Amino acid sequence: MTVQPPEPSPRPVPSGELRASHDDRDATVERLRDAAAEGRIDLDELDTRLEQALTSRTYAELAALTADLPQPNSTPDQPPLVLKGGLSGVSRGPGRWDAPGHVIAHGGLGGVKLDFTRVECRLPEIVVEAYGETAGVTIVLPDGWAADTGGIDPGTGGLKDRTTPDRLPGTPLVRLTGAGGLAGVVIRHPNRRERRKLEANPAPQECP
Repeated sequence: MTVQPPEPSPRPVPSGELRASHDDRDATVERLRDAAAEGRIDLDELDTRLEQALTSRTYAELAALTADLPQPNSTPDQPPLVLKGGLSGVSRGPGRWDAPGHVIAHGGLGGVKLDFTRVECRLPEIVVEAYGETAGVTIVLPDGWAADTGGIDPGTGGLKDRTTPDRLPGTPLVRLTGAGGLAGVVIRHPNRRERRKLEANPAPQECP
């Protein structure tokens, strides 16, 4: 009896290559129109970008159309949260904390862990600039949150995207930018140990 070798598992599709929905395209169109009203892009460029937005097929194609625009909810009174791994590392979460619209994480020599699992955020988007550098950056998202990783340069260390595309209504989209550096960047949902801790204390902290 000949034993057939198991078929290889399908390769996970990077978040940036996932197919965009009508709602995703409409959201990009609205953002482009707001940018034109603010004088950030002229009308000719608006027409060009709108046409591209309406025919975009993936998250990465949509992200490229707004990559040079300020992120939503980034205001002077809400500066980015900057985390630097330094020599010994740093983490934010899993305790309750307020997530701003923009987070910058530098892995340094000690690494950074950014854990959103106890945050209930009502912002439409959170931009995370992750620079893996020597020790890497790990980002943990709650189930139901989705990530767009099309804006990051994997670098030498690479990008490990272990999130699912199943985004629940009312949750933010995490737009990941930056560079993997030597150690890389990991973005994922909670592991078994983290899930046990969540079950012990599931109450979240809402963003303002």
